[in-house]
Amino acid sequence: MKRSEHFRGIVIKRLKQAITNWLNHEHPRSELPPVNFSQLLADIRPGDVVLVEGRTRISEVIRVITQSRWTHSALFIGAPATYYGTPLYEQLMRYWSGSPQAPLVLEGLLGQGTVLNPLEQYAGDNLRICRPKGITKDDTQRVIQYAVDALGTEYDFRQLLDLARFLLPWALVPRRWRSTLFEVHAGKHTKTVCSTLIASAFSAVRFPILPHIFKANDGSIRLKARNPKLYTPADFDYSPYFEVLKFPPLPMTQVGLYSELPWEDGVVLDPDNTTPRTDEREKSEDST
Repeated sequence: MKRSEHFRGIVIKRLKQAITNWLNHEHPRSELPPVNFSQLLADIRPGDVVLVEGRTRISEVIRVITQSRWTHSALFIGAPATYYGTPLYEQLMRYWSGSPQAPLVLEGLLGQGTVLNPLEQYAGDNLRICRPKGITKDDTQRVIQYAVDALGTEYDFRQLLDLARFLLPWALVPRRWRSTLFEVHAGKHTKTVCSTLIASAFSAVRFPILPHIFKANDGSIRLKARNPKLYTPADFDYSPYFEVLKFPPLPMTQVGLYSELPWEDGVVLDPDNTTPRTDEREKSEDST
């Protein structure tokens, strides 16, 4: 019996690893970067939320579930060296073996869990920065500390499936499977996903993302916090409490500069953004 259970455990482990590898397969980046990464690197601040248009198969799943191009979120921590001499520095360096000068993001990744990675790894990807408006320096540090305390936790793929069941009109998994979205656990979670952890960190300092706003019986305006497990990366983009920063590859730094952009006349792209269509081809197709 023990031998069969051991064999079953090995099979399940290998199957999970195979599925994880398949879901983490990345499509190649576009030839031209969609954002000005050097400008982003110069402007980003610790506590900013980085939204990523992912290129993996798991990103395609999340894109279908959330109906948004933003399939991943990460919290910008900054360079560990900026925290030198503090307990946070020691904590970061236990999970980061690279240079303490490297600007880092904290993120939850399938197959890796909650980890630190260099922001540089996203150079060439489509990115957007969401900056919490008016947050204090002390609360920014508390948000970062909350997230850093979660380093090493596993990625909760089950939560992703449950979120799909909650958001989509059709079920990806059988309804008889018990949802984990509304479970309440004592203490800290042992598993999480990227947007849930970040939402929990901001909720810990009572910074709003997309709260439920209502009028109390006395006529005052009150807020109710949302379940952090229901947040998706796009919610930081939708939130009126976060400033959205974009870094176009061709910056519009002067009035009227758009008129000097190098447009290709007489050519448009098909919906897949890859097939050129000339004016002559459009006229021919319209006449048929």
